[in-house]
Amino acid sequence: MTERKLLSIVTPCYNEEDNVGELYTRIKAAILNVCDYDFELIFIDNHSQDGTVEKLRRLAAIDPMVKVIVNVRNFGHIRSPYYGVLQSRGMATVYLASDLQDPPEMIPQFIKHWEEGYKLVMATKPVAQGGFAWVHAIRKSYYRSLNRIADIRLVADSTGFGLYDREVLDHLRAIDDPYPFVRGLICELGYEIKTVPFEQPRRLRGISKNNFYTLYDIAMLGIISHSKVPIRLAAFAGFAIGGLSLFAALVFLVAKILFWERFPMGIAPLMIGMFFMFGVLMVFIGILGEYVGSIHTYLQKRPIVVEQERINFD
Repeated sequence: MTERKLLSIVTPCYNEEDNVGELYTRIKAAILNVCDYDFELIFIDNHSQDGTVEKLRRLAAIDPMVKVIVNVRNFGHIRSPYYGVLQSRGMATVYLASDLQDPPEMIPQFIKHWEEGYKLVMATKPVAQGGFAWVHAIRKSYYRSLNRIADIRLVADSTGFGLYDREVLDHLRAIDDPYPFVRGLICELGYEIKTVPFEQPRRLRGISKNNFYTLYDIAMLGIISHSKVPIRLAAFAGFAIGGLSLFAALVFLVAKILFWERFPMGIAPLMIGMFFMFGVLMVFIGILGEYVGSIHTYLQKRPIVVEQERINFD
């Protein structure tokens, strides 16, 4: 008798007590007719402050397919989900958010494309539901700009929801990046990616965990991980501004020599020029700091996540 292959489903949680029960029910219904595989469903809880962990304990008690990782503290919006994916043991792993905005009903479709030979199957949302129109416009502009300056071609409108073959995840484990921009990293590997468009539903319960800082963090991580253009633009701009400053200084010097009595230097242009230069300098230092910070994070080799508890993994 042929041994059945194991497939993994990983979902990160943080204060999702209102959603994990329905998510579990919908995942079980989605895989009910997928008869050729065994499944493990991994919830990784990022130190929730509500009743999420208690609900997960009850689910794990009645269903051995459910496995739970509880973090000792909140390790952020990138490290915890990534760690959960790396803990999967399946021949392929499906990643989806626990807020029900990634429909579990798409899982059989992912598996079908994986069986066709695709190592990566990514869901894309060409049209975003809810939120502010200007936020969606900025997000689309950001990814268009990133595609222009990056060394790779990113999957447009992807949130990470999709299926990852074990071969892909083994590459990610070997890279051993503690703070990766996964959407770009999988494109770096060069595998053909099957995209599956879907209409993302509105969030019905709970609140989004994304805020300005998390969105900025993801945006900067994507840029510094896959492009050297910003740091080179800073260098080119430094040369250009330095040349213009030297030229302006020479013009002022010549004008003062030729029109000594009629050409007062004045404080205003000096102050304006000084504050402008300091502003540009701070921007460039900030860009450089992002790259240095990324290198520092990688070299520290701290654990991605520290676990408080595992349930059903044995």
